[in-house]
Amino acid sequence: MDSGVFCTSNNSGETEKRLCDNNSSVEADNVLEDAFGELTVLPVETEDRRPTCLRCRRPEKVCLCPFLPQQPLDVSTCLYIVQHPNEESRVLRTVPLLAACLPQDKCNVIVGRRFSEERYPDLATVCQDSKTLILYPGPNAQNLEEFDEEKLNTKHNVILIDGTWSQAKNMFLKNPMFHLPKQIQLNRVLSSQYVIRTQPSNICLSTLECAAVTLSILERNDNIQEVLLRPLRALCSFQLQHGAQIHHSKEHLLKTGMYDKPMPKNKRKIKRMEKLVNDRHICPR
Repeated sequence: MDSGVFCTSNNSGETEKRLCDNNSSVEADNVLEDAFGELTVLPVETEDRRPTCLRCRRPEKVCLCPFLPQQPLDVSTCLYIVQHPNEESRVLRTVPLLAACLPQDKCNVIVGRRFSEERYPDLATVCQDSKTLILYPGPNAQNLEEFDEEKLNTKHNVILIDGTWSQAKNMFLKNPMFHLPKQIQLNRVLSSQYVIRTQPSNICLSTLECAAVTLSILERNDNIQEVLLRPLRALCSFQLQHGAQIHHSKEHLLKTGMYDKPMPKNKRKIKRMEKLVNDRHICPR
């Protein structure tokens, strides 16, 4: 409550003066409120944005729809992309291209850093399902290429973490529900075609590339990989034609002596860099 209104004094003149001061203050506040109210109706300058294609979410001048399948791919595997919030603001992200190639109910994108059962009950149910796999390399992960016929005949859910390698690692370690599904990794010797963004090592793949390889194995259809990679190659080609540079992996830069950043002094960071160079399992990012 405002003390100027309810303050009393034995001196009636002083009381009247305080009430007068308070009324003046209220009038001043009203003037300011009216002034700011007038400002809110002034026209706001809006930034002109290029028209965007609703399907591939690219500017219409560089629309990638000609490189997408005419109809969504017919797959039984259901993907769940848990995406770091920073990926939403990146222009050259691959998940929108992936989503444009698949049925809407087969590619679910969930944005966040921390995923609790209370806030994400549907995702928690998926993680608890025995048919769910999570693509994340490590000593406890099974090579997807080694799945037997019985496992390949199962309709799986697959969780992929979309973010930089450090973001993906942090999200995996700090979300207990991601430790429930069977952990898998890719053991194929592949080189990323996502050449307009730096990868930690030569065998690290973009989220779209990881999904392409995973689906081609689980669906037993190598054509899926080609269909999904076509828009990615087109994206990179468009960017290179408009001035983008090819980004070599950190592994390549280190091995060729082209790494121009100061080497870390922290032993843990040095070991982490060595692991990126020596680990041969394909890491999603």
